[in-house]
Amino acid sequence: MRVSLHPGVTLTPIDEVAVLLDERTGRYRQLNATATLVLRSLLAGHGPAGAARELVRTYPDATPTAEADIAALVERLRAANLIVETADGEQAR
Repeated sequence: MRVSLHPGVTLTPIDEVAVLLDERTGRYRQLNATATLVLRSLLAGHGPAGAARELVRTYPDATPTAEADIAALVERLRAANLIVETADGEQAR
């Protein structure tokens, strides 16, 4: 799975956290350091497994729940229409 930001959504890093701005609605969401790390990893093409490895490398205590936490974050971003997911090799529309 590849993840990209929905057209009209921008990610602005602020130190270790970030803000997602949905220019279509004017709404924004602040991401904590963990969510920022995971989203950046996903946007870099690492997929959920790669994002989990990065999360655990940075925050070893996250090991027991890393995969579930990433799935929950992806679901929230998807439900808010902030990301686009494509199968590997498929082009985002």
